Amino acid sequence: MPLPDGFLDELTARNDIVDVVSDYVQLTKRSGSNMFGLCPFHSEKTPSFSVSQDRQSYHCFGCGKGGGVISFIMEIENLGFMDAVQFLARRAGMEVPEYDTPRELKNRRARMLELNRDAARFFYETLKTPKGADAVEYIKRRGISPEMAKRFGLGCAPNEWSALTDAMTKKGYTQYELVDAGLCKRGKAGGVYDAFRNRLMFPVIDVRGSVIGFSGRILDDGEPKYLNSPDTPVFSKSHNLFALNLAKKSKMGMLILVEGNIDVVSLHQAGFDCAVASLGTSLTNEQARLMSRYTDKVVIAYDNDGAGQKAAQRAIGIFENTGLQCRVLRMSGAKDPDEYIKKMGAEAFSLLLERSENHIEYRLLAVKSKYDLLTDDGRIAYLREATDVLASLSNSAERDVYSEKVADAASVSKDAVLNEVKRALARRIKEQRKREEKKNLRPEQIIQPEDKSKRYENPKSGRAEEVAVRALVRDPELIKTVSLTAESFTSPYWAKVFTLIKRRSDDNESVTESSIANLLEDDADLFTKNMREPMDVSSAAQSLADSIKKMETAQIKVNDDSALLDYWNNKRKNL
Repeated sequence: MPLPDGFLDELTARNDIVDVVSDYVQLTKRSGSNMFGLCPFHSEKTPSFSVSQDRQSYHCFGCGKGGGVISFIMEIENLGFMDAVQFLARRAGMEVPEYDTPRELKNRRARMLELNRDAARFFYETLKTPKGADAVEYIKRRGISPEMAKRFGLGCAPNEWSALTDAMTKKGYTQYELVDAGLCKRGKAGGVYDAFRNRLMFPVIDVRGSVIGFSGRILDDGEPKYLNSPDTPVFSKSHNLFALNLAKKSKMGMLILVEGNIDVVSLHQAGFDCAVASLGTSLTNEQARLMSRYTDKVVIAYDNDGAGQKAAQRAIGIFENTGLQCRVLRMSGAKDPDEYIKKMGAEAFSLLLERSENHIEYRLLAVKSKYDLLTDDGRIAYLREATDVLASLSNSAERDVYSEKVADAASVSKDAVLNEVKRALARRIKEQRKREEKKNLRPEQIIQPEDKSKRYENPKSGRAEEVAVRALVRDPELIKTVSLTAESFTSPYWAKVFTLIKRRSDDNESVTESSIANLLEDDADLFTKNMREPMDVSSAAQSLADSIKKMETAQIKVNDDSALLDYWNNKRKNL
């Protein structure tokens, strides 16, 4: 049998959603009984993430995500349903009852974490053998101390096809598990071979201390230079950062974002223990929001080349939307932080860190470097692009200050720049208004859920079904007074929600927004959005009656239209 509803109810009661969410989101603004904060699931500057203590649910009016405390943990920790239940059970000191799930499925995530841990030990121990000689030589050549190699758990993947496979098989792991964890690949003949070979291995450890994946640096001239674990049930490149498990403990009051793992190790060795790196991908919104849990200040220290500068520009926008204070490091005489520290020393890097530019200065200087300001055409082109940058700033004081700097650079008056910024702002507002108007001209988009998989085949009935469900949750006793069944619903989603409501009612379990949201697991967004629509308990009975009538009318019309269409189609065939 599945987990009993009573256990999930108790789990929810012991994990108050405001307390749980507050571990990840700063809830400061109050509106009625709801608390508001910046959404952890999308970038925003104005709080639209609502948490209701009364309903024990959350909903973001910006991105639409919502649900109960279980779905929140599933989303923010990137966990499956049962792992989220285990997470909350540990938090509340509860034991999870036995449930009928196949053993291999039930233990898949835990088993994979054990496999990754054993693989990390294998790579680490290989460093001490002749097979690890090339990796040891590489570590020495890069100036990494033995203490730092141990701290990061560096290891070696031997230049062999099945070294890890053989070692893990002896420990009882299957080929399927090795492939599932991304440690092995399946060959054309059906066998498996090691995914990581002849590489310096960096275990990727999450903030809870679990080895979730690996990053391997090639030890010869082969390609790719870096190889990362694929996404697995325990690892997502876009949701994790290398060395955040160490950097989160830093007292420096910031995080330094670099491109490569070696840069991270070098910075930590030089005393900058707040360095992290993305894992073979450009910075993602999820990574920025992860960083915002531990700091409000980030310094970008990407490589000093064209690709690094382009990546920095993109990262600036992501950090700005996440609400993080962002500065950018400009290095001269070195291509990356590792080389800079080796050439100039840790003290010079510290001074460089203090002089890092805020993101506005960095963006304006990047624009300035593209044009010849000694020519009229160059100044005009510079002003056009620079004023677009200024128009993107939400703070009017910042626009005023930097307008003066742009004016000085282009040798024009500040008023001329401010006028151009004003025009650019007007263009942005006009374009935004057009987008909104275009959207509002399509009423079917207003009626339909944003999630395309939940779009209504019969929109009028679908809207009435939303009201019916809302009424039943507001006053669960009403379900005993109507003859609704799952077949009464045209939307599979609302039929599913109705079935959950009826099941809990039949079992004499309480029907609340939170209890239904938890049973929907990670599919509660549309339900919680619907429950945010106003409806008094006193009007629930009439709303339910009206919605049932609308459902029947809408479905009869569709059936009549379909019958009429069939009639005319048959008539044409017989002509």
